[in-house]
Amino acid sequence: MNNILGTNVVTQIGILVEDIDKTAQAYADFFNIEKPEIFKTDPLEKSEAKYQGQPTEAIAKQAFFDLGSLQLELIEPDEKPSAWREYLDTNGEGPHHIAFNIEGMEEKISLMEGKGMKLQQKGEYTGGRYAYLDSFDQLKIIVELLEND
Repeated sequence: MNNILGTNVVTQIGILVEDIDKTAQAYADFFNIEKPEIFKTDPLEKSEAKYQGQPTEAIAKQAFFDLGSLQLELIEPDEKPSAWREYLDTNGEGPHHIAFNIEGMEEKISLMEGKGMKLQQKGEYTGGRYAYLDSFDQLKIIVELLEND
């Protein structure tokens, strides 16, 4: 694969919501499946999250629906500064990002920034790391990079 990310397989779609319990139940009913467990993102000490280059204590509730080769992620952010909160406050509920599994996080961030897609937020999670890049001007959605250990 010769493109900037080394893949063209979208692995996840992220949707920002105001009420994750209500929306997760609506999706569970729609798909006629069990409502998934709702998780909270790790605290700053573990996530080392940075938003606009600064550490952020933002926490989000998350619910994941595994739908074949694609995962649907619902995200309900708290009020602290984050890419999620900024986007939700500006655009309201709805699609936030498409995610790709990649290798070489720092290299991919540099390549994307070279194309005018600025790093918004990044952090660690158990088993890997993530980065949101502001690709809205070019792609009309945020791109999330996921790198698993």
